[in-house]
Amino acid sequence: MKTQEKIIQLLKTQGPLTAKLMAQELGFTTMAVRQHVQGLEDSGDVIFKDEKAPRGRPTRSWSLTAQGNSRFADRHDKLSVALIGSIISLFGDDGMEKIITRQAEQEKSNYQLALADRYGIAEKLQTLARLRSSEGFMAVVEKHDGVFWLIENHCPIRAAATKNHSFCQSELEIFQWLFTDIANVTRDSHIITGARRCAYKIVAI
Repeated sequence: MKTQEKIIQLLKTQGPLTAKLMAQELGFTTMAVRQHVQGLEDSGDVIFKDEKAPRGRPTRSWSLTAQGNSRFADRHDKLSVALIGSIISLFGDDGMEKIITRQAEQEKSNYQLALADRYGIAEKLQTLARLRSSEGFMAVVEKHDGVFWLIENHCPIRAAATKNHSFCQSELEIFQWLFTDIANVTRDSHIITGARRCAYKIVAI
């Protein structure tokens, strides 16, 4: 993977970063990172923001632009939106809901099978994150102050989910169902409402 691609991947998964932090993560010098970031800035893939520091010069951090984010492929977004429109036109909203429900049931079955021999919230979440990443969601698990978080840094069905929010509601309900009796699952941030990533909070019961 080229250096600029590594930087884009890093900004996608971690959000805004300074050149120093990117250098530490990638094992490069700060100067080398700045040169590559300048190239990405010139191409329109990243943008910087200066924030006032307690002392000295402002702190500059870089983040992805809409163009930079577009490097991460979605699941045939134009086709998905067109299909949703056709389904609703032919079968109405109820027909669309039935299809989403059917798909959700299939996902629940697949996830349940994969998590069946996993014990505890942490182990189940790690397995779920791997499954979601294989589907293009760039999922990771974090734990802060005893609370687990399932973070999805990308939404490969964003276009479809924006067209019909039932996809997102179904996703949340699947996660809640998978952790029934062991944890409460809530969505703390949501990509289609403008957040950088989707974040699910998992609190043990």
